[in-house]
This record gives sequence, structure tokens and C-alpha cells, in this order.
Amino acid sequence: MSTCVHHLQLFVIICLTRTCLVLSGAIPKTDNEAHKPYDRKLSKEEHFDNSEHNADYDHEAFLGEEAKTFEDLSPEESKERLAIIVDKIDKDKNGFVSEKELQNWIKFTQKRYIYEDVERQWTSHETNQDGKLSWDEYMNVTYGFLSEAEKTGQSTDGFDYKEMIARDKIRFNSADQNKDNLLSQAEFADFLHPEEAVHMRDIVIEETMMDIDKDKDGFVSVDEYIGDMYHPDPDSKDSEPEWIATEREQFAEYRDKDKDGKMNKEEVKDWIIPPDYDHSEAETQHLISEADADQDGKLSKNEIIEKYDVFVGSQATDFGEALVRHDEF
Repeated sequence: MSTCVHHLQLFVIICLTRTCLVLSGAIPKTDNEAHKPYDRKLSKEEHFDNSEHNADYDHEAFLGEEAKTFEDLSPEESKERLAIIVDKIDKDKNGFVSEKELQNWIKFTQKRYIYEDVERQWTSHETNQDGKLSWDEYMNVTYGFLSEAEKTGQSTDGFDYKEMIARDKIRFNSADQNKDNLLSQAEFADFLHPEEAVHMRDIVIEETMMDIDKDKDGFVSVDEYIGDMYHPDPDSKDSEPEWIATEREQFAEYRDKDKDGKMNKEEVKDWIIPPDYDHSEAETQHLISEADADQDGKLSKNEIIEKYDVFVGSQATDFGEALVRHDEF
């Protein structure tokens, strides 16, 4: 793995752990937060756009990566493929999609990329083919390009690999649940994506604190909070953008619960890992409310097909037709 790729990979892992809406919409959201709660969004779209429901959110939340494919289909083709997906969702094969089955499907589409990422990285890291990953194997694959001096200090490119290796080691040890100094593929998944494992949540918080707490006093001040999101040009004379004022208000009103002017670890935890909101559950309930014509709390295939535009349609592309009709452009 190249240096640049590894830097990007680790940075993306950290960033992905904090990507979601902020506390079920109770706090106004901005697009400029770098460290957001890790409960992953189901779509890059906003669920509500100026208080209007956004069908594109349902489109991506329900289909995941397959959403791109469905955007290229006609309504008839979309319905045919949707019928196949409905059969996959209906695990007990009783002819209906229950709330639990629908939520499980949405969670699957949400996490499918994680499974694929773990499989790919496991293949490249687990070099001796014994079904376990040692710290030495990980170090050789990830940092094998470094000299011994660079592993214990700053490299010639000015990057502090010592700190990165130390962070990786802590994460490795935390992922090693049976303490055999080896990672199974499941434990390696926790290492790569600590945001997905309950027992790794403290690591997510610690790494967040390491990133934001610049003066290392164990707290996140409002300036550190803002500084993590906003990096103005020192030569610019422009005033702060309006969203900064909103973020300062959110810090004072929502983040700093004990009103001492800073966030402690528990307050950071409440910010990064909101305890009372599940995007997959909320989206499941919304889809059922949209499609459950007979109000029996479950969905038949016909009910889902009847509302195919809610499940797979994208209003932005006129359910795929706009992509093939050039006369309208």
C-alpha cells in the first residue's frame, strides 16, 4: 500500500465514523462539520429539503449502491427489478415485508460497502494465509516502506508516523477481543471500522479527542470545536461565514451540557455517538407509512410496486427517463 493511499484510507476511516445527521434534526445541520456523529447517513441526500420530503433520500437509503443502476431504468424495468428485490427482503417467504425485514434490508445496504472493504483489505494484509492477522503482518504491509528511524520519529516528508503507528496499535489491541495478539477477519473489521462495533466506541471518542483537543487539556473548547471545521486563509480579510455563528450557538446550547464553556469526554461522546436516533428505523417507518395502503403494518409486493417511485424512483431524473431523453436538454 502506498504512503498516500494509507494516509487517505486512515483519514477516510476517521471521517466516516462521524458522518450523519445531527440528533434526528433537533439541531440545525450545517455541511461544514468535520467530526460528526458516526451513525452513518443512509444517503448523501437530505431526508427533508426545506421541509419538503426528498424522494432521492429514499432512493439511496433503500437501494444503496444499486440506486445508480435504477436511475438508468424505465419505470417498467424498475418495477421488474424491484419485485426481485422484494423477494430478497421477504426472508420468511410469507408474501409480506415486515418492518423488521425492511429495516434489516436497509441496514444491509448501508453496511454492504464495509463488508466489501474488509474483504479487500483482509486479502492484502493477511499474507501468510493462516486465517489470522498479526501486528507484524499489519506493520509490514502498511508501514513496510518506512525505515526504522521513520517508524520512531518524523519522516523526511514531515509526517509523524510514530503517532499514527501508536494509534493503530491501540486500535489493534482493542479490536483483539480474545487477547491472542491476532485478529480474526471479524476483529479486523472492528479495527478498520470501529464506528460499527459497540466495544470500540471508546476508541472512536479517544481518536476524536486526539484530533480536536489541540492543547491536550482533556477538553474541547469552542475554538477547538470551530477550528476543526473552519480553516480560514490567514491572509484573507473576509469575515466568518454565517454558519460559524450557528455552530457557536449549537456548541453553547447543545454540546456544552454543563455550561462550563468546553466539552468533556462524555459531552463529546453524546455529540459523536447520539444515543437516541436510528436512521434505518426512521427510514423504515417512513417507507411503511408511504406504502402500507391497508394499514396492516406490513407491506405486500403489490403495495411496494404501487409505490415504486418512493422506493426506487428519483424525481431528479424523472425516474430515469430524463437520462435518456435528450430533447429536453
